[in-house]
Amino acid sequence: MRRGVLVALGVLFVGLLGACSTGAYFWQATTGHLQVLNSASRIDTLLAMPNTPAKLRTQLEYIQQIRDFSVAHLGLPDNRSYRSYADLNRPYVVWNVVAAPPDSLTLNTWCFPFTGCISYKGFYKEEDAVKLGNALRNEGLDVAVLGVPAYSTLGFTPDPVLSTFVYFPAGELARLIFHELAHQVVYIANDTMFNESFATAVEELGVNAWLNQAGNAPLRAPYEVFNGRRAAFRLILAQAQDDLRVIYSDPVLVEDGSVLQAKAKRLELLRAEYSELKAAWGGWAGYDRFMADDLNNAKLGVSGLYTQHVSAFKALFVHCNSNFPDFYNAVDTLGSRPAVERDALLLAMRSGDFSQLDFGCSGV
Repeated sequence: MRRGVLVALGVLFVGLLGACSTGAYFWQATTGHLQVLNSASRIDTLLAMPNTPAKLRTQLEYIQQIRDFSVAHLGLPDNRSYRSYADLNRPYVVWNVVAAPPDSLTLNTWCFPFTGCISYKGFYKEEDAVKLGNALRNEGLDVAVLGVPAYSTLGFTPDPVLSTFVYFPAGELARLIFHELAHQVVYIANDTMFNESFATAVEELGVNAWLNQAGNAPLRAPYEVFNGRRAAFRLILAQAQDDLRVIYSDPVLVEDGSVLQAKAKRLELLRAEYSELKAAWGGWAGYDRFMADDLNNAKLGVSGLYTQHVSAFKALFVHCNSNFPDFYNAVDTLGSRPAVERDALLLAMRSGDFSQLDFGCSGV
């Protein structure tokens, strides 16, 4: 499947990170990732060193357990990904730029060979992402620049554990690693929503299975608190997305030119809803930055990429007798269908209708 490091890097960097035709972009992507790889040391080696800090040691031990579990119980790839650790000395590994029209949740895409079109463009230096973001704003677009703690190279290179996420709580470590490894199992060009929703389904199914393992019971309660907050936050975002779609397609609002005023009111309501959630959480401020900076169509559009089809994929998992390899085969076959057909199948699966399926697994 792989044709050497140079080809792999070409596919990855011209693709995954949303490359353009300029040599400068290709160069920053290539050198940025190589610097990440060159910073990595094997986790086994770090655990054998007596001077490895105790907190880091504990986290790396969790990661070894999570990685072994991902292979043995989830059928995720058994390769060198997340078997090494890199300290990057910065808060994020990349910064993604996302953009959308001021009256639509449809995200701009950047297209390239091999991996198709993606709804973001990534940079290893924040200032480069901010520069592009400012240029897109000057074109009248809604823009967000989002720090990203991890990304997947689809298995073309051995993705290391990074300092940008190594100190996450154990359940969150498992979630992130399962998500990124899922991208190595199935990746469909030109369909970010399909890819991210599938990986999110795998992460949620995988974390639940991992927390059910003997000895992990003490980790479940703190994870469920955090995950409950995330679910509640996603719910108000999803409702805002639905309402904004109605606003943007309302012929009366379009005719009288009041779409943007209605949008502003809905975003103010979203801020009020978040304030109520935050109060119920005792003031926990985990989503303050998301809500404070560039709360617009770009942010709401990209948040929907990760959740739109999750319920459909989870239903397919159950249909496949909760067997991960069969589930992956079914998803891979689904992804090979034309986009319109697979979207229709996902919609049917979300409502529990598997009558149109003729692939992958026999069902219960």
